[in-house]
Amino acid sequence: MSLFITWNPDVTALDLGFFAIRWYSLFWAIGLVSVYLLMHKLYKQQKISEEKFEPMFMYCFLGILIGARLGHCLFYEPSYYLSHPVEMLLPFRDVPGKGWTFTGYEGLASHGGTLGLMIALWLYAKRVGLKFMHVLDNVAIVTPICACAIRLGNLMNSEIIGRPTDMPWAFIFERVDMLPRHPGQLYEAICYAIFFGIHWFFYRRYPQKVGSGFFFGLCLFLIFTSRIFIEYTKENQEAFEEGMLLNMGQLLSIPFVILGLYCMFKSSRAVEKTSHSSKD
Repeated sequence: MSLFITWNPDVTALDLGFFAIRWYSLFWAIGLVSVYLLMHKLYKQQKISEEKFEPMFMYCFLGILIGARLGHCLFYEPSYYLSHPVEMLLPFRDVPGKGWTFTGYEGLASHGGTLGLMIALWLYAKRVGLKFMHVLDNVAIVTPICACAIRLGNLMNSEIIGRPTDMPWAFIFERVDMLPRHPGQLYEAICYAIFFGIHWFFYRRYPQKVGSGFFFGLCLFLIFTSRIFIEYTKENQEAFEEGMLLNMGQLLSIPFVILGLYCMFKSSRAVEKTSHSSKD
């Protein structure tokens, strides 16, 4: 008897006739709201004023969306989008024979979203007068829960599928084919949920580390290291990745892993200097 999981959910979570909510959009909203509420809690605990908190959500939302979109266009389909630059930021595509057609944002890259978020947070920190690394650490503590929600949205959409496998927990994505495949989206979602627990544990134990770069480094290291390994279970997103030793997602993850290690190392050195100074 096959233990494989047949997967073909309706992409629509709620259809009101005049308005439909898709699972992907719903999970995006759940992730963003969760981050908003958790960040609000962190700011209150750290006695950062409400006025400084309020602008953050818009900066984060726009930074992630614009960065993720540009990241996909420039990393995965540069030849097309550089010749169709208007389509990078519009949810429309000039389809031959049909003209301008609404397609939604068909590609969003997490690596681009990370870069976009970092730039947006730098602008936000300058505007409200907070230390950039303090802001990065706070956001890093809660980011994995949003990443988990987004990957669950990918699962509901049967996208970013895994390679064929005979593992008993394999999913058969009926909208793709009838082959049992690794649920790569679920692997990532589980990892990110665990990473959120790890971040929250360290924050509760060592709240004084916020601002040192430790949480930002830990977030980058955990998320992108897991990404490198999980990519081996996933199908390549673009044809040019076939035959590559490391696909585009893995190559783009390496700099973030190195940056994460650097930030954690720098954070530990800062703690050592502080402890030596207090002894003197």
